[in-house]
Formats: sequence, structure tokens, C-alpha cells
Amino acid sequence: MTKEAQDVEKVRRLFRLCPNFPLKGIPFQDVFPVFRDPVAVEIMITHFAQHVLSTHKEKIDVVVGLDARGFLLGPLIALRLGASFIPVRKAGKLPGPNIQVTYQKEYGPDTFEMNEDAIEPGQNVIIVDDVIATGGSAKAAGQLVEKLNGNILEYLCLLSAEEVDFSEMLGYPVYSMVKVPSTLQE
Repeated sequence: MTKEAQDVEKVRRLFRLCPNFPLKGIPFQDVFPVFRDPVAVEIMITHFAQHVLSTHKEKIDVVVGLDARGFLLGPLIALRLGASFIPVRKAGKLPGPNIQVTYQKEYGPDTFEMNEDAIEPGQNVIIVDDVIATGGSAKAAGQLVEKLNGNILEYLCLLSAEEVDFSEMLGYPVYSMVKVPSTLQE
């Protein structure tokens, strides 16, 4: 096993499966335990930064992080890439003039907001979240970036379902550090 594969496995082993959360039938993958281990956090951030730098020749101007766990990864990745960090928040949580998009999650509708002056037209953007489960919140974040004429280069996530082609669904490349079956059992 390569060093990179060992590092990814170290992070993956820290995930915690929470069956029936937040609703019955949803196998929620909790990534918070990863943040208890500073070495694992460094592995994640280094892994994502190396991926972005080896994949994209363009300068990354903005890293967009989704509410709420994208707030944990996004600023660290942005700092490593020398980019700014822009939050995407749930409705009513972000001051200032905002743009909005409503989207569907596994368990109901929700609305995301972003400051209307957060991204300048043509800026190169990476969108970061912890988990892409259905693609709904990721797509909504992408729509916000598109409304501001940002140039989406890629979505990054710590974890996604292996059975779904999220790149096709979202219309942009999606990179997942770890892929798992969406029907994980205890």
C-alpha cells in the first residue's frame, strides 16, 4: 500500500457510521471524529492541496465552503492555496445583501445564501464540503457561484457515495478523498 493510500485509510478509519440519522433509513457518515486527530487533519488538508495544485494550472482565487462542515475544511484549504474563503450559509445566517438558492436534501427543502459581492466575475473557484450524499447542497452552492459569474474548477469533498457520478450530476469535476457505498450497514 502506498503512503498516500495509507494516509487516506487512516482518515477513513476515523469516520463514524450513524444509522438512521437524521431520519430513519439514512446511513449518516460522521466525519467530526477526524478533527480530533491533528495528524489526520493535516493529512486531509495536504491531500486536497496537492490534488488541486497537481490538477489545476490556474490560480485558485476563492474556496467556497458549505454550511456547516465545509467551514472546517474550506478555510484550511484556502489558506494552503493562498486563496480567499467564502462561506455559503443557510438562509437568515449571513448579514448583508445576499443571493439565494433553494434546494432539496434527503429529508426536505433548504435554502443557501452567499453575499452578493463575495466573488468577482471570472474568479477561479473550488467548492468544498465534507460529504456529498445526494448532490443537492453542492449543486445549490454551484448555482450561487454561477450567479456571481465565478469560474467553478472543481468540487472537493472528504466523502461521497461510490455509486453516483457526481461530476455528471453537478456539471463540474468532483474529487472525493474517500468513496463509500451509499447503503452502508452497521
